[in-house]
Amino acid sequence: MSDIRFEDKVVIVTGAGGGIGRAHALLFAKHGAKVIVNDLGGSTQGEGANSEAALKVVEEIKAAGGTAIANPDSVVDGDKIVQCAMDNFGRVDVVVNNAGILRDKSFAKMSDADWDLVYKVHVEGAYKVTHAAWNHMKEQNFGRIIFTASTSGIYGNFGQANYGMAKLGLYGLTRTLAIEGRKNNIFVNAIAPTGGTRMTEGLFPPGAFEKLKPELVSPLVVYLCSEQCQETSSLFEVGGGWMGKVRWERSLGIGFNPDEGFSPEDVQANFDQLCSFENAVHPKDNIEALKELMQNIQKFS
Repeated sequence: MSDIRFEDKVVIVTGAGGGIGRAHALLFAKHGAKVIVNDLGGSTQGEGANSEAALKVVEEIKAAGGTAIANPDSVVDGDKIVQCAMDNFGRVDVVVNNAGILRDKSFAKMSDADWDLVYKVHVEGAYKVTHAAWNHMKEQNFGRIIFTASTSGIYGNFGQANYGMAKLGLYGLTRTLAIEGRKNNIFVNAIAPTGGTRMTEGLFPPGAFEKLKPELVSPLVVYLCSEQCQETSSLFEVGGGWMGKVRWERSLGIGFNPDEGFSPEDVQANFDQLCSFENAVHPKDNIEALKELMQNIQKFS
């Protein structure tokens, strides 16, 4: 087992002025990385801006002997964040897309602004930063990217239609970029973290919030971004000292003759079998996902 080090590596962490992002930045710096501490400094609902949070984290890193630069740009101006890394350190090796906001409301009461701003920060912001860094990573034949998903996206959560949509959408981006980046040694993974931060305060029972330390998420992220780790396209739930890998599961399904067709009543009659997960499969890509469909076509050819 080798030591995990990031000397000569430059890491961008968005939303790093507090909470889980701050924990990421501190741990990367502890392991030798040069860190761009990005944080707009707005509220949890995406309002306002203040550079003090990012500057404070940079001071912590420097006081511990590390190297860091504060960046106050919004993630929707991701090219500016990446340019900050290039101007100060000449490269970018790791992007941890952590910045996020909440605009929780039931779907009936959700406004267009609630929907649009959550999408803009989580999805468009992550796209902008990652897209700006992508070609730099391709040219140096190395890159590690983390997207921050959520259990609210995986499983759903009342009042978070906007947030759940955005967070699961980032996993779709993870899967595709992992395919496109592999040949250039760019590995892409997603985490669904649970941490005791200002965004989750009041959501957990007494005693649990204190155990959900943000720094208990970061060791997984740092490992996934290391040269030693060859994992890509994966999704992990992590928090409170526990972590687990998540994968899709699909039933074997049912097959009808594609030439003869079938009726809603045929679906009804076979619906229990359609929904049975006995001997379930776990497709890894589109080719595997189409296996049963193609077998059904060949069966009736």
